[in-house]
Amino acid sequence: MDQPRHQRQLLADLAEQVMRERGLTPDFPADVLRQLADIHAIDNSPGIADLTILPWCSIDNDDSRDLDQLTVIEALPGGSTRLHVAVADVDALVPKDSPIDRYAAHNTTSVYTPARIFPMLPEKLSTDLTSLNPGQMRLAMVTSIDHDAEGVAGKVALRRARVHSKAKLAYDSIAAWLENDAPLPAVAAAVAGLDQQLRNQDALAQRLRERRRELGALEFQTLQPKATFAGDDVANLEQQEQNRARQLIEEFMIATNGAVARFLDDQHRATIQRVVRSPERWTRIRDVVGEYGETLPPESDGAALQRFLAQQRVRDPVRFPDLSLTLIKLMGAGEYEVHRPGSRDVGHFGLAVSGYSHSTAPNRRFPDLVTSRLVKAALAGAASPYAVEELAEIAEHCTRQEDAANKVERQIRKSAAAMLLSGRVGERFDAVVTGVSKGNTWVRIFRPPAEGMLRGARGQRVGKKMRVRLVDTNVERGFIDFEPG
Repeated sequence: MDQPRHQRQLLADLAEQVMRERGLTPDFPADVLRQLADIHAIDNSPGIADLTILPWCSIDNDDSRDLDQLTVIEALPGGSTRLHVAVADVDALVPKDSPIDRYAAHNTTSVYTPARIFPMLPEKLSTDLTSLNPGQMRLAMVTSIDHDAEGVAGKVALRRARVHSKAKLAYDSIAAWLENDAPLPAVAAAVAGLDQQLRNQDALAQRLRERRRELGALEFQTLQPKATFAGDDVANLEQQEQNRARQLIEEFMIATNGAVARFLDDQHRATIQRVVRSPERWTRIRDVVGEYGETLPPESDGAALQRFLAQQRVRDPVRFPDLSLTLIKLMGAGEYEVHRPGSRDVGHFGLAVSGYSHSTAPNRRFPDLVTSRLVKAALAGAASPYAVEELAEIAEHCTRQEDAANKVERQIRKSAAAMLLSGRVGERFDAVVTGVSKGNTWVRIFRPPAEGMLRGARGQRVGKKMRVRLVDTNVERGFIDFEPG
């Protein structure tokens, strides 16, 4: 007789099923495992800089094991700074067109679900040999960007280097320290001078963030609660909050991705860029904003939209995540696109940047691995490893597979929420109406943060707060149903 599956295993099995339905491969084939068995050491090629003496550190989620980036900052005369960002040199161990590369090229991304992670690369690589783990010498692609005292970017240099992380830090504990709510974590305090290093990094990141906001960078807030487990049972849904440590890494990754795109364009190399076009549905965005009593210009204007978002975040924080989601959908999804030398940059409307690559996460995103190879070829003065037509095919495939991966993650998050609530049918919750469309109404409850459909209640107004009663859940489909009550 089969043993009953616990909740973690049920979610993992469901995730694997949905992966296959979406055209993603959940398990590594035999040829990948054979190649993996023969990988033992890092590349010892000549001409690689030694930057191991710098006080590198990583900042990531508490449970992250695939560490793609390290950061460090140097003071320059006149209040200027030099930001160094080291990104794992995955290509050094994963040659183009090898079995591991072909698997990565098919899935194009790691898929993160509550009960199981489906990594783009085998864990021997992504969490070990190509992960920038503390206390280990690793190969990296280092981007160095000079900024003046106002945070304006200047000189950029790229090079291959050996690096050595001094500490693995976590977003929430570092943010609590930066915001004077907690002491410096012991792992950081153990490294001489790392406290001031982190303060300097935070200061630069906040200057970069302010400059992007002035240019019209959009700051949304969406709800993607993460399931937590007690043993093998879903125990809660926790919302990941934005904080200064996350902003620090976000700003440095944006700066690096832009710098890499400019470098490749200056080298007259065709590249893959990440683009979010100026919204074609700007009129509809203006209509949504008009419902809040505000007016946007007739033509798309990121700065004006950001001013509205900043106001609404303060005025109505409860509804702000739902407003954010509505506007994100109207803006349209990001996509990958080939950028040819000398052509006009489409840019990234949401980030308020022009040329923008994806280059900082090669352990978990295939476009970043491709970009790394393009940079290495440019630095060596070699021909591009990819023809323009091949890059175009990769860009289209990565866009499609990333969309599939997002749908898998979203569906399993909903299934985890349904699983958590399955034993609470009949209970009542405080809720807010989040959407009304085609006769259907959706509500979001606050504790735990979960969304579902509201039965038998037409004519509800978005933003209305109400009491609801849980009437049904469906774990496999991720459905949660409420009724007024």
